[in-house]
Amino acid sequence: MPTTRAVLFAALSAAALLTLPPPAEAQRAGNVGGCDIRRGTLCTNMNLNGAELPGVNLANSQFTRSDLSGANLRGATLNEANFSQAEMGAIALDGASMLRTNLRGARLGDASLKEANLRNAILQNADLHGADFSAAQLGGADLTNARAEGARFDGADLQRANLRAAKLSGASFAGANLQGANFTRAQLTNADLSGANIEQAIFLNAQTDGCKGCP
Repeated sequence: MPTTRAVLFAALSAAALLTLPPPAEAQRAGNVGGCDIRRGTLCTNMNLNGAELPGVNLANSQFTRSDLSGANLRGATLNEANFSQAEMGAIALDGASMLRTNLRGARLGDASLKEANLRNAILQNADLHGADFSAAQLGGADLTNARAEGARFDGADLQRANLRAAKLSGASFAGANLQGANFTRAQLTNADLSGANIEQAIFLNAQTDGCKGCP
């Protein structure tokens, strides 16, 4: 039979174990791939490939040169975040808020950005081939020199967007609002602008062979 002292010692030991702090990783439930998932976080050169982060708030965060390929950021808040030079192939950003987000030089091949809000976003020199921007908001966005061959902008709003020298061969802008958009020197070969609003849009020196709806 255990003595009273032994029983008391066992009880105190168990209580001490219960009060021990959890491991550091467990205390940081928002840590993914070494990145602290929160607004304004600094996660440059991080591996977030395939991360599941729907609806997360990462506004004003830094993801320069990070890998977010195949990640799920549907409905996320990414306003003024920096994704320059990031790997974002096949990422899901449907319905995300990306006001003034920096995507300069980012690689978003086959990404899904349906109904995303990219007003005044920076997509200069970005790789957007095969990406889906259907019904997205891109008013005032800068897509200068972007590669968007085969991309879909059906029903999207690109009022006053800058698409100078963008590669848009085979891209679809069916039913899009292109009022005041700048397509100077853009490659629109075999693109589809059927039903698009091209009022005041600029097509100076654009390549429009086989383009449907181009002026």
